[in-house]
Amino acid sequence: MVNAKINGKDIQVPENTTILEAAKLNHIKIPHLCYLKGVNEIGACRVCVVEIEGQDRLVSSCNTVLQEGMSVLTNSPKARQARRVNVELILSQHNARCAECVRSGNCELQTTANDLGINSFPYHKDLPAFDWNKEFPLIRDAQKCIKCMRCVQVCDEIQAMHVWDVSRTGSRTTVDVTGGKDITEADCTVCGQCITHCPVGALTVRDDTQKVRDAFADKDKIMIASVAPAVRTSWGEQLGLTHDEASANRLATALRAAGFDYVFDTDFSADLTIMEEASEFVEKLKNAGKNKFPMFTSCCPGWVRFVKMVFPDLVPQLSSAKSPQQMFGAIIKTWYAQILGVEPEKIYHVSFMPCTAKKYECDVSCMDSSGARDVDVVLTVRELGRLIRSEGIDVTALE
Repeated sequence: MVNAKINGKDIQVPENTTILEAAKLNHIKIPHLCYLKGVNEIGACRVCVVEIEGQDRLVSSCNTVLQEGMSVLTNSPKARQARRVNVELILSQHNARCAECVRSGNCELQTTANDLGINSFPYHKDLPAFDWNKEFPLIRDAQKCIKCMRCVQVCDEIQAMHVWDVSRTGSRTTVDVTGGKDITEADCTVCGQCITHCPVGALTVRDDTQKVRDAFADKDKIMIASVAPAVRTSWGEQLGLTHDEASANRLATALRAAGFDYVFDTDFSADLTIMEEASEFVEKLKNAGKNKFPMFTSCCPGWVRFVKMVFPDLVPQLSSAKSPQQMFGAIIKTWYAQILGVEPEKIYHVSFMPCTAKKYECDVSCMDSSGARDVDVVLTVRELGRLIRSEGIDVTALE
């Protein structure tokens, strides 16, 4: 064990513990932007700098190991001033029009700047010009990128897809698609992990909530929602509901209040997927000599994209069955349309999913040669929260 002091408090932590982790273990907050434990510990943002008594230079707490007898000051005037300047410099190359950003109120840079009392920009703004395919489900805004490298490391070290890389040099250094490719040409599985770990709004999911609002305004449309199990368990977090309050029934009530005529649970088509894939597997077993095994599920569009790009030789071993999302869409636009006695075109089917790749699947999947979709639009959990708030629904008052 290592004995040291942080802000005058005697602490004891295991050997090889960084100053940042030691502070966390002792409920002492050190702000940081680029740090991800075990993934991104490069000290790029310099926001976590601290002062060590007896040393002239400040050190980054995220990759400096706490030593025996060390006395650390996390918020000394010297450390605080350096931290403030570093954040101001980051803001000088950041599009800080927060009211236009979907991460406003849930942005680590915004929170850090507010905590440091930064309410003006002393440095000249220098925002890079950029171009991006806005039709792709994953959206990147280079003017919001703070070069923290989280997306690069998560994609390299966790997902092993190597979609992102450092581009250009000097003051023009930024993050871009590896090899300067268009995102549609990259080996991106649209898993969304880079979006999840981006501390700002540089990486986001394409926002399709306006499409749903437009559909609500069309009185001829029959609005049908299908909700994935993962959405049911997480939808209330951003709306301030407790786990007990954020029930599936309350979510159904909220969706009805928003304007949906029917609300379904995707569990139903998940059961269909199991039966369809099992039936296909049995048929393959009957002709085992003509088929390669194992047979892989096709229920996840991110997984299917991964196989096609990285292991194309395994594509014939993928199940031919649609995913639960697309099966549900096919049922809604055929069998359920017959039950309602309407043409499929009158139904507007919105699928609420936890995964960015489901948007991609919706974009490329059509019910027939006419171009009609099984699913009209996919909204993520974050978009669900924005949709509910935009409709002025107080979820705490719903039964």
